[in-house]
Amino acid sequence: MKKDTLLSKICLFFPLFLKKLLSFFTMRRLLMRMMNRVLLSEPFKPAMGAEAEIHTQGRRKMVVGLGNTGMEGTRHSVGMAVLGALAARLGVEDRWRGDRHVSGEVVVSEVEETRVVLLRPKLLMNINGVAVAKAAGKYGVQPEDVLLVHDELDKPLGKVVIKHGGSARGHNGVRSCVDCLQTDVMLRLRVGIGRPSGKTSVERHVLSRFSSEEQKVLDSVLTQSVDLILSQLSPKDSQQSPSSSSSSSSSPSSSSSSSSPAGGRQAAQKRKERERSASPAQDSSAAQS
Repeated sequence: MKKDTLLSKICLFFPLFLKKLLSFFTMRRLLMRMMNRVLLSEPFKPAMGAEAEIHTQGRRKMVVGLGNTGMEGTRHSVGMAVLGALAARLGVEDRWRGDRHVSGEVVVSEVEETRVVLLRPKLLMNINGVAVAKAAGKYGVQPEDVLLVHDELDKPLGKVVIKHGGSARGHNGVRSCVDCLQTDVMLRLRVGIGRPSGKTSVERHVLSRFSSEEQKVLDSVLTQSVDLILSQLSPKDSQQSPSSSSSSSSSPSSSSSSSSPAGGRQAAQKRKERERSASPAQDSSAAQS
């Protein structure tokens, strides 16, 4: 009898607990969205026409390393580490400059005649999107030309994956970018950090630093990540379809996959149409292949 009573109490309590939990997460998400909108003084509007030409002197792309300012070197800020490795590969690691207007550090470089903006937000992860939207507006970068580099809990350390648009998949930094740019078409480089073992909480895990053994794997990951980013920035690779532009490193510890949701697919199609209209010869050769 007592067991029945206890079971009935649990059955009554559990739905109430679940409702409060969902309410907490909903309120937290709404609060983050409000902070994004308040800090982003005006809605993001990509530069168009003559204004875009003034800002960009031609079309630009942007690579963003998501993370927490002041917490470089932690798992959650691995995107910043990748961006540092990219800047070193391009020979511009000493050209970072703070830009108060975009709330971040910026380097403008060039990759095979493509102007590329590198951005390290100087904000907390949950509001990184504010810096991304401000920088995209200032430099005339379209959302489909933004590549977000961030940590990925669902991938083990050593695995690097390219994802074409889609939902934030629970990543607060990506969610902030989607909210501030008002679209989910941005390309993502997801760098695996693995899930915590034992009783370690997710929050403690992502804010911790890599061990000496993990650091050895991370060095290889940074190299693989930079290789993938450069392949995405290459003009010849940007003309490929989304399914073929995601290439895998030869290392067995890394992989990449192509996921093309509606938003990402539409952006890729528009990009392909622009390229076709600009180059009829390429269009005819693509039709024959």
